[in-house]
Amino acid sequence: MVGKTILENDIRVISEEIDPVRSISIGAWVEGGSRHENGLTNGTAHFIEHMLFKGTERRSAFDIASAIDSVGGVMNAATGKELTSVYIKIPDYHLEMAIDLLADIFTGSRFAEEEIGRERSVILQEIRMVEDTPDDHIHDFFEGMFWKGHPLGLPILGTKERVESFRRDDLFGFFQSHYGGSNLVLTAAGHLRHDRFVELVRKSFGSLAGTSFCGPVEVPVAMPGKAVLRKELEQAHLIVGAPAPSAVSPERHAAFILNAVLGGSMSSRLFQEIREKRGLAYDIGSYLAPYRDAGMFGVYAGTDGARVREVLGLIREGLARSCAELLTEKELQSAKELLKGNFLLGMESTDNRMTGLAKNEIYFGRQMTPEEIIERIDAVGREEIRTLAGRMFRPEALTVAALGPVSEEDLAF
Repeated sequence: MVGKTILENDIRVISEEIDPVRSISIGAWVEGGSRHENGLTNGTAHFIEHMLFKGTERRSAFDIASAIDSVGGVMNAATGKELTSVYIKIPDYHLEMAIDLLADIFTGSRFAEEEIGRERSVILQEIRMVEDTPDDHIHDFFEGMFWKGHPLGLPILGTKERVESFRRDDLFGFFQSHYGGSNLVLTAAGHLRHDRFVELVRKSFGSLAGTSFCGPVEVPVAMPGKAVLRKELEQAHLIVGAPAPSAVSPERHAAFILNAVLGGSMSSRLFQEIREKRGLAYDIGSYLAPYRDAGMFGVYAGTDGARVREVLGLIREGLARSCAELLTEKELQSAKELLKGNFLLGMESTDNRMTGLAKNEIYFGRQMTPEEIIERIDAVGREEIRTLAGRMFRPEALTVAALGPVSEEDLAF
């Protein structure tokens, strides 16, 4: 059973009672991420995520870590393009402690100068680690090109120059204006009762301000083109991207099926053709990145620099085929079963149930039932998928990026 309550300070509290389990997963979800930054503030949300674990008026950084470790729980956080989350999973009898801890880092984090200095060094190391990991770095490079001129194209971690420039007032000001009120959603799933959860949240989070502000959000427009970041590596790393349906689009289920058929599994067309049949890549696959008002489809491949043109040609043929031909009935049904199976198996985790509560609330303003989701997947037809592919994979709409021993001439598409 799912319950929802809006507190007096506009925080939304949502929980799902799952009696057979003994765990509870709790998440504090902020409608704010790197998309709500600009060239001067890029990296702020991610820096704040780190600072939330670095001490409050009541707890040191060690106290925060040991509070969860000492009960066998898990605590972590993540910053994304549109959302930032802090989540805890604990045995059910530690619910009160977990909510008190979560509230403490949201209402009492000190943002101490000495901790900011230490964490700045940690984040700079994190940025360097991404730059030294080409299969990660290519994604930042590609997204900067695909969403050029829009905050979605900014790296979540920020840049070295921006991170080095941040001062306490920059971080704390962003935190105060984004991390509370109507921007904040508290979700929990597991062995709990909604009324009790609301009572504890009201008691612990009641001091947070009742207003919040993410600022105007410009609708992104994908930028087609080609670009190379030349680097002496053993492999070339490629991404071919196209505009895709948003997280709330009626076409999102067709997009997920199309992705599954093209490169979303080991039995997919691109994996079988490029890796299994020809041995041209160890890592090859496709993915979707849906946002509130736009989306991106990408095909990633890592291959030998001398085989770039061949791999890109096969990707092009795969995309063109999905525009020209209907999926076979077997492909369609297999993709639907893959999506439904992954979804249903994921529902056995309180972590996934808690995450689903938050995303349904933030993106749809209501809870979608499992039956509704499965019904919508089953309703997608082959012609709908071909029509969508034809609109997504127009040659003039594609973006191609490469990192490694590659020249722009190799990106003939």
